[in-house]
Parts: sequence; structure tokens; C-alpha cells
Amino acid sequence: MPLLKEMIRGVKDMGLETCMTLGMLTPDQAQQLAQAGLDYYNHNLDTSPEFYGNIITTRTYQDRLDTLSHVRDAGMKICSGGIIGMGESTNDRAGLLVELANLPTHPESVPINMLVKVKGTPLEQVDDVEPFDFVRLIAVARIMMPKSAVRLSAGREKMNEQMQALCFMAGANSIFYGCKLLTTPNPAEDSDMLLFKKLGINREQVAQKPDEITENELLDRVVERVAARPTASDLFYDAAL
Repeated sequence: MPLLKEMIRGVKDMGLETCMTLGMLTPDQAQQLAQAGLDYYNHNLDTSPEFYGNIITTRTYQDRLDTLSHVRDAGMKICSGGIIGMGESTNDRAGLLVELANLPTHPESVPINMLVKVKGTPLEQVDDVEPFDFVRLIAVARIMMPKSAVRLSAGREKMNEQMQALCFMAGANSIFYGCKLLTTPNPAEDSDMLLFKKLGINREQVAQKPDEITENELLDRVVERVAARPTASDLFYDAAL
């Protein structure tokens, strides 16, 4: 936890928002992250309560809801969504959105992932998601959570321009941008910018970033803080602490 808090402070010093995905949190852990300045905590519900046991056995659905409650109680914003295309039914997809929309406060960020099938994994043979079904899900998410950022997340690399365009028109108003999303590839940055231009989509304007020299200096400072005399316990996140 000390190393995580130092990372948060370092990134905040660069004038950037912070978001982490660390798994389950206790109330105390959530408070520590909030006090360090963490803006968003990502913890997906993944699917409906009914289908959940077919995918995940290491923790319960209620465990996930409890973590979201701890995050909200600590004053942080919530990033929570799910994965589509794991063999779930249409009712399961609706059930996921019902769970998210019935949280005490809607998540500020709702990432919708399309499963990226990996050879050798249990889900490599599941049927592909029908594009119009995915677009409908985006539309329903927008209706049910009108103020949330509905984010196109994993799987975008497999979507053609037409499918992505329909998602934006249906209500998606955010993407995960960059060459890679965790372990899966993302569309090239130039491709995203070209698609936005074709569709007349304008990027949200944010506060001006530090100039290049200052930003590099701040980045060096973050690296120095994080790398300074790490101990074995610093290098690994222990959810029990």
C-alpha cells in the first residue's frame, strides 16, 4: 500500500487523473487510497449475478458489490462495467445493466468490454457477439445511466468503423485510447483520430498539460519516488494488508 499511495501522488503531481484496478478492497484500504488522492477505482461486475458463477469462482458477486460500496463511501468515483460475449444470454446482459443502474449512485464510468477470445482458454469457442446486439446494449446503458461515461473498451480492435460509429450514435461517449489495453491490442491512435474526423466527433477539452520539460521532470520524479529503496512488500499488492 505505501508504494501504491506514492504512485498516486506522483501521477497527481503531473496534473493527471488517477485510476487503479487492485481487486477487492476493505474499507480501510479504500480510505487510504482516497486520502492519497485516487480519483477513480475500477472494479467491474463483469456480468449478471445469475451468470457470474459460470465465469468466476474466486469471489462472490456480493464481494464485488461490497468493494464498490467501500470505494463510494471513501469518496472516490467508480468505474464499473462488464464483459459481453462470454456465453451469457440477453437477459444476463440486461441483468448486468440493472445491477449497475441500481447502485446507490450510478458509476461515473461504465466500461463495456467485448470479449477478446484467446486460444487455449475456456471461452475461445464461444459465439461472437452479434454487432447489433452490442450496439443495443450501449443504447440501453445510455438510457439507464444518462450521466455516466459509457466507454467502449476491450474488443474495439475487432470492431469495424461502422460498428464503432453505431456505438457512438447509440450513446457511447468515451473510448480507451492508446496502443494497448492491458494485454489486448487497441486500434492505432491515428485510426481513432481519423474515425472521429469522419464522424464529426470532437474530443473533450481538458486543462492544459504541463509543458514537455516540466512533464518530463515530473515523470522522473515519479520514477524516483516509486523506485527508491523498494522492499519485497512494496513490489507486490497484498489485499490482506
